[in-house]
Amino acid sequence: MTPLLSTLRLAAVNIDGVLLNDTFTPVIHSMIVAHGRAYTLDLEREILSQPRKAAARILGAAIGSTASEQELLQDYFARRELYLREHPVRLLDGAVALLRTLRGAGLEVICYGGLDRSHFDEHLGAASSFFTEPGYVCTNGFRPGVQEIVRDRFGLGYEEAVFIDDVAKVAEKARELDVPFIGHPSDFAHSFQRTLMREAGVRHLVRSLYDVDEALLRTIDAEAARGACWRDADEPAPVTALVPELVPALGAVRPEVSCDA
Repeated sequence: MTPLLSTLRLAAVNIDGVLLNDTFTPVIHSMIVAHGRAYTLDLEREILSQPRKAAARILGAAIGSTASEQELLQDYFARRELYLREHPVRLLDGAVALLRTLRGAGLEVICYGGLDRSHFDEHLGAASSFFTEPGYVCTNGFRPGVQEIVRDRFGLGYEEAVFIDDVAKVAEKARELDVPFIGHPSDFAHSFQRTLMREAGVRHLVRSLYDVDEALLRTIDAEAARGACWRDADEPAPVTALVPELVPALGAVRPEVSCDA
């Protein structure tokens, strides 16, 4: 049987905002607005997909707080717990179908996000059979994590992995490295991620996870084979995508970085 895809080998799928509903942006928004500050595109760009302590520093400066990073994080997560009472964590519609499509296309699948592994185990444990070991990579220590997942964890070429994420900062890093990318921006009313992804030049923006189908994967695979995921094929590749290095076999996964706050 002819393989469905010729270049892609790995799909890296963000947990919150792609497989699970976004329970972070709404809390950040309410926390900023509660302090009488404006929630802006630039502020959202700065805060999202940052290590927790870095995000706390940015948030503290935005609301004019003198609290420590740890105090701000405690305040934030306490507010999130209240938010979850009305908006519990849930699988997004199409999440299981997405995982089935990715595996059906012959891809290894890894999940990643900023919380520790217990978050993955609690909410995606029932779907663990879809994922390649170790199943989940915590990126709190190296956000946004594109280079670290592709090169350090799986030893792949940048053209061999496709990222699916809801945050434009990940898209921007993917573009820098010439890594295939699918954007699934948050549908939160005050989110700027769709606008930011368009500004970043994301070619493949989906509103539904069902839109990530075999046809789209074939298209991205063909672009990856031509080196044209983010540019025309006749343009030079970014320097970061051309650095030669030894590439170990897929699955030679390195130990995870701690996700402690």
